Amino acid sequence: MGRRPAKCYRYCKNKPYPKSRFCRGVPDSKIRIYDVGSRKADVEAFPFCAHIVSREREQVCSEALEAARIAANKYLVKYAGKDSFHIRVRPHPWHVLRINKMLSCAGADRLQTGMRGAFGKTYGTAARVRIGQVLVSVRARGDKGQHVLEALRRAKFKFAGQQQICTSRNWGFTSVKKEEYEEGKKEGKFFVDGNIVQTVRNRGPISKQRHLMSDAARKSLALS
Repeated sequence: MGRRPAKCYRYCKNKPYPKSRFCRGVPDSKIRIYDVGSRKADVEAFPFCAHIVSREREQVCSEALEAARIAANKYLVKYAGKDSFHIRVRPHPWHVLRINKMLSCAGADRLQTGMRGAFGKTYGTAARVRIGQVLVSVRARGDKGQHVLEALRRAKFKFAGQQQICTSRNWGFTSVKKEEYEEGKKEGKFFVDGNIVQTVRNRGPISKQRHLMSDAARKSLALS
């Protein structure tokens, strides 16, 4: 039996139904890799960031998330280079889908009794997304912005419903605006922690904060 179309499982009709000791025999999710590209690249390397944002409350199946990831990755590898971007698929498909398989052969009415025991067997997994939730994020070098937007446009076709492509005002995957990041970096307010930045707080023991400070801030503290 082939896969059902997305219209069968697109709407959030019932309660969340996650995998548990009561819900067993769930097939594996089709998406296994959520981060592609230069995942370990420093936060300084990729200042540009763009997102696919959902404009509907709906369910997005794991097959659609995997198809979007592959489409965006293929385009960016070809036109931007494999070391100049980092794709992150944001939602995880925890919700279990069910199917009540019906016979469609001749004489099926003699073999099957319709709605009796119609709860259904596990069929696949999906992510339940809300309006305004980010589906896919891409950070890249500043000069690769147009390629990122085109890759997200192609990935958007893999989802049912309405989505919007947004260019972020933040620096990469951080929660800091680009202007604030430039100023804070000079003042020693931020320190790099992988692909995000941590903020040096103005409270608490200095001994605990010393390893977070920039070299300039450390020297000024030693002089004082």
